[in-house]
Formats: sequence, C-alpha cells, structure tokens
Amino acid sequence: MTTQASYQEGIEIRGPITAEFAEILTPEAMAFVATLVRTFSGRREELLQRRVQRQAEIDAGKMPDFLPETEHIRQGNWTVAPIPDDLQDRRVEITGPAERKMTINALNSGAKVFMADFEDAHSPTWEGTIQG
Repeated sequence: MTTQASYQEGIEIRGPITAEFAEILTPEAMAFVATLVRTFSGRREELLQRRVQRQAEIDAGKMPDFLPETEHIRQGNWTVAPIPDDLQDRRVEITGPAERKMTINALNSGAKVFMADFEDAHSPTWEGTIQG
C-alpha cells in the first residue's frame, strides 16, 4: 500500500492509496478535481464567507425570506412531468449508506426503490468517502 501519491504539480494525496483506491484516483480524475478547485476556489471562499455573515444575521434575529427579484418565478404557472412508471410503486423503499454491500443487499431484497444516502448514513472518513 502506498501512503502518499503525487499526480501532478499541486495535487497531493496524503491518505493511504490501496490498489482499489488507485482505480478511482486516476491521474485524469485528479486533474479534473484540480481543474474544479482552481476554477471555483475563489468563489467557494466568497460563499463560505457569506455563509458566516448570513449566520450572524440569523443569530441577530433576521428571518429568512425570498429574494424580491425571484418573485416572478414563485408567481409563475408551474407544472411538472408525470411520475415515471418506475417510481409509481414505492410501497417498499430502502434507504441506506452508499456502500457496495448495502447496495447489493438492497437490490436483492425485493424492494421497489433503493436510495443511496450520501449524507446522513455516510461517515466522511477517507476510506468511507473513497469506497462510498
């Protein structure tokens, strides 16, 4: 097992890299992630700072509200597509972590629907994220 890998300048994996992880963390995948980071990191930082400011407003008692400039959207005549056939029968539905074993068990269970839960059922560890 490799404990560290470098893909290209500016990309460094500090967690353990097993053979299975290397199949996911390809140079192409890492170059894609690097492009995303370089493209959006400035905007991401702005949004994180705005989040801190917004939380301070909420803590001071300001209530959430809709933006005035989006009123025309809320007042629009909305319609949605019909429910697809494969979602009509949801009497038995399983929600669970996005793990191979759970997914296989859910698909073999006879349930009509399986929802992979990438949030509440996921522990954001290095291994859990890569395997998830």
